[in-house]
Amino acid sequence: MDIQTLKQRYDIIGNDPKLLMALNKAIQVAPTNLSILITGESGVGKDVFSRIIHENSTRKHVRQGRGLISVNCGAIPEGTIESELFGHVKGAFTGADRSRKGYFEEADGGTIFLDEIGELPLAMQVKLLRVLENGEIIPVGSSTPQKIDVRVVAATNVDIVRAVREGRFREDLYYRLNQLSIYLPPLRERKEDIPLLFRKFSSDVAEKYHMPPIVLTEDARTMLMNYPWYGNVRELKNITEQIAVVETERTITPDILQNYLAYIPAERMPALVPEAQTPAAASQITDRELLLKALSMGQMINEMRGEINDLRQMVQQLATGNGKNYQLPNSNYQFRPQDEEFLTPEIIEDESVNLEDRERRAILRALDHNQGNRKQAAADLHISERTLYRKLKEYNISE
Repeated sequence: MDIQTLKQRYDIIGNDPKLLMALNKAIQVAPTNLSILITGESGVGKDVFSRIIHENSTRKHVRQGRGLISVNCGAIPEGTIESELFGHVKGAFTGADRSRKGYFEEADGGTIFLDEIGELPLAMQVKLLRVLENGEIIPVGSSTPQKIDVRVVAATNVDIVRAVREGRFREDLYYRLNQLSIYLPPLRERKEDIPLLFRKFSSDVAEKYHMPPIVLTEDARTMLMNYPWYGNVRELKNITEQIAVVETERTITPDILQNYLAYIPAERMPALVPEAQTPAAASQITDRELLLKALSMGQMINEMRGEINDLRQMVQQLATGNGKNYQLPNSNYQFRPQDEEFLTPEIIEDESVNLEDRERRAILRALDHNQGNRKQAAADLHISERTLYRKLKEYNISE
């Protein structure tokens, strides 16, 4: 199948070289039995590529309708993930009143897509490695291995190499999964595709609801292309559909578009909107940005502490008349005006504030912002629900 046919079949829009390279890799490797590791940010379409690989493989006709099993490793509680993946026998644990097949057995003969593989607990990583190397599973409560024939396609939105370096992901499992890797670029790396996607999504809405299509002015088009799109294609699709349904004006200007681009960091504002609009747009910074900035303040605060100590020395020398030739040491830190709102007296004065304190505060704030909705709080914090549950237990948060 050529690339153009592949794009039409799976409704893929764009001509970016990195995207085309990923598609070419997927179609070339599909007929093999190699394990594939798909990397890329959340919302770039990793699940679509798992379908491309499976549906263009020799496994596509095996057990039609059950040949591709998709599993979100980050959404399964740590205490039940082994049973979910490998099944269990009757009486294996309290409540196991009957034997149950796991996802791997359900996918026997086909393909299993392990999304968010980077969230898999270390204990389960060892067991998954055994499955990949020996081609057999052992259900919970059983001592008898079962042979299976499953192709594994895994995906992650975390820096998996860094996770290996930090001991959070097994190196041997990484190499076993990564027989071939496919990288999916974020939207900000394929800016020319953004207007094409916008037009596709807006046309779909117009056709579905029998309304005139929306069009962008040139300035709005530029603004759309400069927006960072942290949620990637998923975020662009949601925003496009909102505009197409809500706006009565069908020609979209920067003023209209700005109302929907809610997560613009302050340092990016000048590149997106005219200077005169920046203060108004800056007021739209949401709790999500505050949370992200709060979690990244540690290094900057440490640098500032050193500079504050230097300034104190200078003041003391000036007070005693010995500061005439005093020079501040060189520093790589450049203070930004937009950071001022985050340098509260509490943070600066409390020397005991550490990463755990800030992480706990960020979690509490996210929960409060989302009225206790853990799924939404986890999304705001850019972590999985399972990771959030673990943090709630770690910090004894009972919300």
